[in-house]
Amino acid sequence: MTLSLGVDTGGTYTDAVLIRDESHVIASAKALTTRHDLAEGIGAAIAAVMAQAGAAPQDVTLASLSTTLATNALVEGQGGRAALVLIGFGEADLDRHGLREALDGDPVLVLAGGHDHAGAEAAALDEAALAGWLEAHLAGVSGFAVAGKFATRNPAHEQRVAEIIRAGSGRPVSASHHLSSRLNGPKRALTALLNARLIGMIDSLIGRAEQKLTELGITAPLMVVRGDGALISSGLARARPIETILSGPAASIVGARWLTGAKDALVSDIGGTTTDVALLRDGRPAIDPDGARVGPYRTMVEAVAMRTFGLGGDSEVHARTEGLQGGVGLGPRRVVPVSLIARDAPDVVHKALDEQLRRVVPGEYDGRFVRALRSVNRDGLGPREAAILARLGDGVLPLGDVLRARIDAGPLRRLIERGLVQMSGVTPSDASHVLGTLQSWDGMAADKALRLFARKRTGAGTPLAPDAPGLAGMIVAELTRQTGLALLESALAGEETDFGQNPADLARHVLMEKGLGGHRGLIRLETGLAIPVIGLGASAPVYYPAVATRLGCEMELPRHAGVANAIGAVVGRITIRKSGIVTSPSEGVYRVHLEGGPEDFRDEAGALGRMEAMLTGQARDEALAAGAQDLRVIATHDIKRAQAEARTVFIEGNVTVEASGRPRIAG
Repeated sequence: MTLSLGVDTGGTYTDAVLIRDESHVIASAKALTTRHDLAEGIGAAIAAVMAQAGAAPQDVTLASLSTTLATNALVEGQGGRAALVLIGFGEADLDRHGLREALDGDPVLVLAGGHDHAGAEAAALDEAALAGWLEAHLAGVSGFAVAGKFATRNPAHEQRVAEIIRAGSGRPVSASHHLSSRLNGPKRALTALLNARLIGMIDSLIGRAEQKLTELGITAPLMVVRGDGALISSGLARARPIETILSGPAASIVGARWLTGAKDALVSDIGGTTTDVALLRDGRPAIDPDGARVGPYRTMVEAVAMRTFGLGGDSEVHARTEGLQGGVGLGPRRVVPVSLIARDAPDVVHKALDEQLRRVVPGEYDGRFVRALRSVNRDGLGPREAAILARLGDGVLPLGDVLRARIDAGPLRRLIERGLVQMSGVTPSDASHVLGTLQSWDGMAADKALRLFARKRTGAGTPLAPDAPGLAGMIVAELTRQTGLALLESALAGEETDFGQNPADLARHVLMEKGLGGHRGLIRLETGLAIPVIGLGASAPVYYPAVATRLGCEMELPRHAGVANAIGAVVGRITIRKSGIVTSPSEGVYRVHLEGGPEDFRDEAGALGRMEAMLTGQARDEALAAGAQDLRVIATHDIKRAQAEARTVFIEGNVTVEASGRPRIAG
């Protein structure tokens, strides 16, 4: 018997499954994700699934991990402090593709240098300016990103800057040409910056996961799911963590296909932090040609065409007090449910909630708590951030005890963004505890927190809701509404018909809303989904039947839907893709742009052959190093030509090589 172990670490739960002979799920288990040390949750889930199956460690011949960690970090604005070096660009380039917003005050150097479109040096590299800047900006920086102008045509300046930074700092460096072979320097710079920001987080996760496997006696090598659903080695994932954005969602699509055999469907996976929606066409998820979008960022990472919404079971509930009736909103930030944090610190939480309920006048911070995460790197903190962490200590505190002055709000926000502090507040998970559809944690604490929240006043001066169940119903109804909008937007984006408007605007159009209600007047309106939805995630059976009713569609909730990500983590294939470009800087010259610099050929076939041979070798070597067997290698050429004076002229050729195979099982 051979067993494959799949693990998915999400924002709230860590899931584990065991699949026998790549065909049958024999056991599945969940454990709470332990944000202070993810390995604890991973180890607990693995131990539980092994015990459930009665399996021995040596029976596991393949282990694979999918994670929403990188996705959630980008959605929530978390990650390490990273510095960016832009070579050959101008200050104005920082305003393209959201690069300045992504920096959010982190150090950046616009450095002289760079190349032209043919790969020739456009300006000398200013190494002296780099050395001076580097010395002044080392404090608190966990990683560096480097992006050079036309670095995909000649990476020499990126390579030299990376060499200087590594020698002077010892910190990891993300070079943009390693992450994408395409043009668009500012977008590559954004991708490299996000990669640098994630390196410490993903490296820690993978390292601790491998350590936990060893402690449990499992010697199978660890694979990681990439954003397109393929498997890569843990070493490659550590070097290029940006490729794991949408790892968890991509695994869920692979898992949904494996569980249902569906060919055409929307796959909607609700987690603690996000809802991820993708379209299956003819049994295959589409790859986003423009690069993965996560939250506000459009990267150059090849990934499934996934729409990610900041909506989940642990989304923060906001009061909408404007207007006579008021209401609630959800997300995009994830917070720890009060019912969950009360399980960890029952005395502190219940005492605070009881005191707040006894007050006649509601407090601004009622029902909200904070705690510090001790295992996260604390380099580069300012004095106010350090003071707040000292105030927090090792326990859970009511938010009002920590925010002693308005000026503390900014430092606390920065601590949350860096992942050093967790906020707790009312969530849909708490609402479900009050309604009795979820009973995992402390339902009494959830009831108290919702009673406090319900006391907030609307514009008419009346309470937001009459009681905790009334507020819980409002929260779940809002989750149903927002989930329906997410599915409609995703379906409209996937339509082959161009409606001439943004899918998000169309999903929210008044005519769409009226059509969902089956409007009958002088005009008959009917709208909804004409394609089935596969609902995934532990809370999908709780929330998604109402979504199906709202959208008038078929909803499939497969067995093992709650661990689909973990299933998808282990049933995929190892796939390595390499791309390169051949240009023609002048008539009769074919330039091959290689890692070691450009090479010129006098004939098109020779240039394309050189590029294909190099890429094939790289792809095969990486796939074999990742543990692939029975390799299949496919090369494609995309040649662009133009007509000039009755002649066909070669413009450029893009060569892509893909090497794929199933993971080799441990002997």
